[in-house]
This record gives sequence, structure tokens and C-alpha cells, in this order.
Amino acid sequence: MAFSGRFFRQFFSRLFFRRFCEGKSGNVATIFALTLPVVVGGAGLGVETSYWYYSSLKLQAIADAAAYAGALEKIAGSNTDAITAAAASSAASNGLGAGTIVVNTPPASGPNTAKKAVEVILNQDLDRIFTSIFTQTKVPERARAVALITDASKACDIALSLTASQALLFSGSTNAKKIGCIDMANSNASDAIKIQGSAAVQTDCLISAGGMVLNNPPTMVCKAPITQALPAADPFASLPAPATTSPCQKINGNKTTQTIQPGTYCSGMSLNGNITLSPGVYVVQGDLKINASAVIQGSDVTIFMAGSNTVSMNGNATVTLAAPTTGTYSGVLFYGDRTGTAAQSTFNGTATSLLTGAIYFPRQQVNYLGNFSGVNGCTQVVADTIQWSGNSTINQDCSSLGMKDIPAAQSVAVVE
Repeated sequence: MAFSGRFFRQFFSRLFFRRFCEGKSGNVATIFALTLPVVVGGAGLGVETSYWYYSSLKLQAIADAAAYAGALEKIAGSNTDAITAAAASSAASNGLGAGTIVVNTPPASGPNTAKKAVEVILNQDLDRIFTSIFTQTKVPERARAVALITDASKACDIALSLTASQALLFSGSTNAKKIGCIDMANSNASDAIKIQGSAAVQTDCLISAGGMVLNNPPTMVCKAPITQALPAADPFASLPAPATTSPCQKINGNKTTQTIQPGTYCSGMSLNGNITLSPGVYVVQGDLKINASAVIQGSDVTIFMAGSNTVSMNGNATVTLAAPTTGTYSGVLFYGDRTGTAAQSTFNGTATSLLTGAIYFPRQQVNYLGNFSGVNGCTQVVADTIQWSGNSTINQDCSSLGMKDIPAAQSVAVVE
């Protein structure tokens, strides 16, 4: 009986196993049930990995756009806080969300640390979906971009106003020659640069952030005038205003020949006769008038016009002034207070006059009427608006005289 019991158990066990193996539908269902978690998990991991990759591409695009926006702000002459704000605003509008942003100018690493560039570093953490079964740790992502600013041209003069009509005007019978440099207007007006009357202009190029009205075609190195360009930054935006000193300096009006000293002239300056300016910084709290037949000379001189005070040079005066070649005000001859209001300063004089250095009036119009420039043609004009009416030849290669190049027609490219 024991033998027969074992026999039947073995018989039915083998029969059940044979039927199980031969039952294909049940076999497939069982295998499918066993492998389904693996298949679903693999598909989920593939989808999630694709999501991570897409997010990394999007984060890089956001970083590129933010670096570009920061570089445009830098071209406009803004400070680091404004550059950072522009980059952060771009990143937020493009979907950065809860991620973090770091902006460096110049870049903190890479091959462009010594160049005009803006670096943006973005970090964000992604929530897990399918892989959260295994860990709750977020997925970190990082993107970095560097936008490089390149100076395509050097300027002899820049009209800084962003909206003025005829911001850079060549009028009358002027014959203005600009050698090795361009004329630039930041205004978006349709006539930001205008040549009228019988004015003749020779320049490497005319470049405007707006449009131009050219009644007489200029002679240029470039093939055609450039409009709708990026505005140029104020090259002297970081130049500090000189401090006032005491006691107040005065000019002895009874002397026909005298040498005056640097310092603060609290009642302005009215110059007659033969006057020599000793080297240094002159802070003028009032108008500066150079009267007819005056002979004015001085080297290593910077004249700061406080407030909205103006300069007026008579056409019969002979003025020979040169800016310092070293120090804080190297290359800057006249400096108009950037806190002043709208006004006009006029530079005139005999054909033997020489104004060597930069004439910088960010809040005033400069009327350049004289038939002269500086030593070797080294005169630069940077002002709110500019009017040329004299016959002048301006050169750009003036580094030996302490003057720095004025960048214009800048371009931006994402290089890292």
C-alpha cells in the first residue's frame, strides 16, 4: 500500500508538471507577470533619463540667454549690480524657477578671465519620478555660459544721448577728417547722425544706434554707414569727480601775464592776456570763459566743470592745453560734471590752438567750432550731443599721450 501511494503521488506530480509546461498561455502569463516590473522600470528609467537630458539642454539655453543679456547691459556701461539684475531677469523669464544664478564679470574661470565678458552659472535640482523608488535624493544640474564682448571699432567721438535728434551733427562748411576711428551716436532717433549744409566728413565709418540723414555722402573706409547698431558704453563712466579744495583760488584780473595754480575756483574763471596753467586738476565752480586775444597754455592739466557750468572759448583766442599722461585723469583734458543738467560748452580758437586730450561732457552738448585739434590730431570728444562746425583732423593713435582707445561698434557672442 505504501508503494502504491508513492506511485500515485509521483504520477500525478509528473502529470501536473507536464501539463503546466505544455500550457503555453499560462506560462506566458506567468513570465509576463514576473518580468513586468523590470520592463516598466526600464521604460520609466529611459523616460526619466530623457527628461533629465532635456532639462539640462533647457538649463544651458537659459544660461546662454542670461549671459548674453548681461553682456548687453555691460556694453551699455552699467555697473555689476545692473549686469547681474539683467542676467537674473533673463533667466527668470526663460524659466529658471527655483534654481540659483551666479554672475561674474569678468569670468571667474576659463580662458576669458582677463577679457570683457560676462559669466553665468546656473544650478537647479530636479525631482525624481520613477527612480524615487530607490532614492529620494534630487538630481543636481549645472549650466555655465560666457558671453564675450568684442570691440569692432575705435571711436574719435561718441554722442551718448539715447534719444536726441541730431545727436551728432556736422554742419556749415566743416571739413572733419577722422583718421583710424569712427563717429558714433547712441541715439535711436531716425536722424541720430546728420550731415547738413556743405559739411564734408571723412571717417572710417559712421555708426548709429538709430538712423542717419546724410545730405552729403561721407568718405568712409566701411562700405556703408551702419544703423541700428548696439549703443557704445560711456568710456569714462567710472572716472571719479575730483574733490573740491580750499581755500578758493582767484585770478588776478589786473595782470596781463600770470601763472595760475590748480585748485578750486569758486567763482569760475575768466581768462584774459597771457596765462599759464600749472600742472594739476582745476575744479571750476562757475563758467570758464577764454576771452578774445587771450593766450592760454598748460600741460598735464585737467579742468573739471562742476554742476552745469560751461566752457566758452572765443574764436580769436589761442589755447594750447594738454591732458596728463599718467594718473587718474590720464588723457582727460576737460571733464563736465555728470550730475549737471543740460547745457552747452563751446570750443573755439585760432588755427594754431591745440587741445590734446579728451573733452568729456556726459550731460552737455559740445560745440566744436575751432579749426584745430590736439598734438598729432589727438583730440577725443565724448558728450551728450556733439556739433562739429570747424575744420579738424582727428587721429586715434594717441596712447603715447596718455589717451585710451574708445571702443565702439561692439558685438556680443556666447563663446563658452
